[in-house]
Amino acid sequence: MSSPREASLALITRYYDTFNAGDREAFLQLLTDDVKHDINQGDCDAGKENFRIFLQRMDRSYREQVCELQVFASDDGSRGAAEFFIDGKYVSTDEGLPEANGQTYYLRVGAFFDIRDGKVARITNYYNLQDWLKQVGAA
Repeated sequence: MSSPREASLALITRYYDTFNAGDREAFLQLLTDDVKHDINQGDCDAGKENFRIFLQRMDRSYREQVCELQVFASDDGSRGAAEFFIDGKYVSTDEGLPEANGQTYYLRVGAFFDIRDGKVARITNYYNLQDWLKQVGAA
């Protein structure tokens, strides 16, 4: 039997493996129904359906893979974190952002998790927006 910490490490790893595989339904099953999603430089969305809408928007505008993943978790398994790079391509203009024309980027990201009942209850992502803008030729 795994410890709470090990279970959370496995959940966070599965979260990113599923993201990379592009299986959005399997990905959404890793979230609580009332998941909180703190979007970098943006609002906090609540609920699995809002997360689904966010993923649809992201999939329209970006092609991304998580690389060099490192995961961390508290001993009681209730909180976790990840550091990784997003290897991405900006394929369709996202509202309020510069025009997309296939620009590529490689961006460091930090993510923080609340974990409840074996699922992700909160995800907060941080990355340097100015670095992304520079990489896509907008800054």
